[in-house]
Amino acid sequence: MVEKSVFQSARHMFVFLALALFAAHGACNTLTLGIVPQQSAKKLAETWQPLINYISAHSDINVVFKTAKDIPTFEQRLAEGEYDVAYMNPYHFVVFHDTVGYRALARQKDKRIKGIIVVNANSDIMSLDDLDSKDIAFPSPAAFAATIIPSAYLRQQDILFTPRYVHSHDSVYLNVQRGFFDAGGGIIRTFNNTDDSTQNALRILWESDGYTPHAVATHPRVTEAQRDALLNALLTLSKDKDNHQLLKNIGFKGFMSSADEDWDDVRALGITSLARPQL
Repeated sequence: MVEKSVFQSARHMFVFLALALFAAHGACNTLTLGIVPQQSAKKLAETWQPLINYISAHSDINVVFKTAKDIPTFEQRLAEGEYDVAYMNPYHFVVFHDTVGYRALARQKDKRIKGIIVVNANSDIMSLDDLDSKDIAFPSPAAFAATIIPSAYLRQQDILFTPRYVHSHDSVYLNVQRGFFDAGGGIIRTFNNTDDSTQNALRILWESDGYTPHAVATHPRVTEAQRDALLNALLTLSKDKDNHQLLKNIGFKGFMSSADEDWDDVRALGITSLARPQL
C-alpha cells in the first residue's frame, strides 16, 4: 500500500509539473500586438483580428490584439513598454526606438505614407491659403502623417491655424463632415476605409510627399526566435493568395522585412521639436 501511495504521489507530481511547464510555455509564447488607434477599437478588431489569427497559427505564438482608447494613451503605453509588438506610426517608431528600444521588424510593402488635409465637399475652401486663421482637426499632437506633416507644411507656408485634437482619424473625418471644423488632417488609407457617406461628404484639399510607412516593431524582451517566427508568418501571408483578403481588410498589399534605418527619412525631417508624444 505504501508503494502504491508513493507511486500515485509521484504520478500526480509528474502531471502537475507537466501542466506547469505547459502553462509556462504558453505564457512565454504569448505576445501582445498593440495597434495604433487611428480608428475605433471595434473597427480595428474587425479588420485586424483575422490577420492576427493567421499570424498566431503560422508562428506558433499566441498573438493577442490590443489597442488604446486614443493615440495619447497608446503613446503612454509604448513609453511604458506595455506592448510586446506594436504597429506604430513612423514618428512613434523613431521616438520609441530611441527611448524604449523597440526594434523594426516589418512594414507595409510598396507603400509610402502621405498626409492629407480634407474639407467638407460643400466648403468654399479651395486652397491652403484659405485655411488661414481656421480651426483644423487632427487626431493627436504626435500623429505623424495626419498631424505632424500637414502642420509642418502649413507653418512653412506661413498659414496660421488653430489645431484641435479629436483622438482618432475617424473623429477627424466626422467632425469635418458635420461642419464642426473647417478642415482636418488624415491619411489616404483611413480616409478610404471610412464609409461611403463620409467619403462622399469630404474633399481632399492637399496631399503630402511620401515617407516610410508605419512600423511593425518589437520590444527588446521579444526573443530572436519569436521575431523570426513573426516575420516568417507575415511574409508567408504576403505570398498566400488564398488569404489575400486578410491583407485587403487592413488596406495592405503585403509585408516586407525592415531595419531601423529605413526610417532615416523621418529622422531627417528634424521634427521632434514640433510635437513630443504625451508621455
